[in-house]
Amino acid sequence: MTEALSTTALTKRYGARTVVDHADLVVPAGAVAGFIGPNGAGKTTTMAMLLGLVRPTSGAGRVLDQPISHPERYLRRVGALLETPALWPGLSARDNLHVLADLAGHDAGSIPRLLQLVGLADRAGDRYGRFSLGMKQRLGIAASLLGDPALLVLDEPTNGLDPAGMRDMRALISQLAQEDRTILVSSHLLAELEQVCDWLVIIDAGRVQYCGPAADFAGTQYPTIELRTLDPNDLLTLADVVAAAGIDAGRSRDHLVIDVGDRDAQRLAADLNQRAAAAGIVLAELRVTRPTIESAYLRMITEDVA
Repeated sequence: MTEALSTTALTKRYGARTVVDHADLVVPAGAVAGFIGPNGAGKTTTMAMLLGLVRPTSGAGRVLDQPISHPERYLRRVGALLETPALWPGLSARDNLHVLADLAGHDAGSIPRLLQLVGLADRAGDRYGRFSLGMKQRLGIAASLLGDPALLVLDEPTNGLDPAGMRDMRALISQLAQEDRTILVSSHLLAELEQVCDWLVIIDAGRVQYCGPAADFAGTQYPTIELRTLDPNDLLTLADVVAAAGIDAGRSRDHLVIDVGDRDAQRLAADLNQRAAAAGIVLAELRVTRPTIESAYLRMITEDVA
């Protein structure tokens, strides 16, 4: 596996407070990696150390096969959007990109293509200060793509966006994922990342809790079966029927929840349906719920607390 970036025991302390605590992580080249964790978990600080903006207290890291102690060796090949882009409100979208290209020594010839890519080609002449938050984020991503970087780092790109803006940002990240580059995108919105990421780095309280393929993380959890009766009064009877079959079930509001474990979920669901019918119970809902990144993460956090 070729690595786009990695860290070993990377640590950042501010006085007595440890923000990032001996973080070991790796992101393979070409991956769309979700950097997941609650607000204050250490995501932004970790990204800042990778980008040479913050000096680590201890530990080491490499980005594009260069040590993070020498960011000047790789930063020209990295594009980044950290929080809301800081661009010139009085300039147009096109002029903002031209200024940034000139300052960084990048070829300005890519600007029309980038504006088209982020969906701003028809607003290229409009002033940045009049843009919506979603449009500003998209222009920020266009700016981060100047120079055709091998690694793109996006810190909370959906922050503050409405559902339509989140959808547009998700579609843009999916489109960028088709290009030959590595993308590291941080968020505390797991459902958003689940739809675009194939690699996960999960951090909590400064410690890396998981680093690996997204499918493997969700796969550590088993499916569940949810049963709801048409007549709410039948729920207790259904619980007795399920228990008589030697199956453990928990109750959540108006339905039963059964952990499938290593059994065949569809066969178990069919068996439960037959048992309910034999007992004269009409099911209003029988649903097999597959594990998601969000459900696996919440279960992991719950187990850690316990």
